[in-house]
Amino acid sequence: MKKIISTSEAPAAIGPYSQGVRVGSIIYYSGQIPLDPKTGQVVSGGIDVQARRVMENIGGLLRAEGLGFDNVVKTTIFLADIGDFQTVNEIYGSYFKQAPPARSTVQAGALPKNVRIEIEVIAAADSADTGGVAADTSG
Repeated sequence: MKKIISTSEAPAAIGPYSQGVRVGSIIYYSGQIPLDPKTGQVVSGGIDVQARRVMENIGGLLRAEGLGFDNVVKTTIFLADIGDFQTVNEIYGSYFKQAPPARSTVQAGALPKNVRIEIEVIAAADSADTGGVAADTSG
């Protein structure tokens, strides 16, 4: 059974998709672009401003399920210009202090609304949040 995630702490969907979908303890969040959740407009400024807005939007989505950045297990970063990688990497890293998630970063041909960055995340709720039992299968 899937649960649709919706919050005013992140921009409303601009198409036929959900902000997030939870299936059990896994939450799949749609890609976030640097839209101000209050106005729905792209924030003005360079890649640093856009990256911070995206990360704040992700934080809002996570909070909607009682989660934080520590719950993120996988991210995909889409950049309009791979030359922005270092700046984005520094800002991104400031949100993941310990045990960062798995990540892919790609240069995209174009992004919605001509933004410079989009990030999608997958998060896992703690077993206590779902009543499930976690097992260490690392060997």
